[in-house]
Amino acid sequence: QVQLVESGGGLVQAGESLRLSCVVFGGIFSYNVMGWYRQAPGKERELVARITPGGGGDYAEFVKGRFTISRDHFTNTVYLQMNSLKPEDSAVYYCNAQDIRLPGAPGVWGQGTLVTVSS
Repeated sequence: QVQLVESGGGLVQAGESLRLSCVVFGGIFSYNVMGWYRQAPGKERELVARITPGGGGDYAEFVKGRFTISRDHFTNTVYLQMNSLKPEDSAVYYCNAQDIRLPGAPGVWGQGTLVTVSS
């Protein structure tokens, strides 16, 4: 059974940085496309960034140039480095692991970590 544990959220001021971490327990990390999503109050969950097993990443337009996703196959961890944070980045950030052997499956979600950016 795959479990994801996120950490790194917190309260920061606009313009500051945070790094989120998501550790994957169980499963085979190298088979997972890893993604970071976020959900603000009253809004739908949206994709922020994702990274393939080979390290290729893609980003939502609203974070391009500010956020960087990366993964460490030795520690089964995916990171989201968030720079130049804006108040509109405030949300609960969720990690998702999708097994490439199970296309179309929703994947496994973490419990979320709260990011609050004050102006």
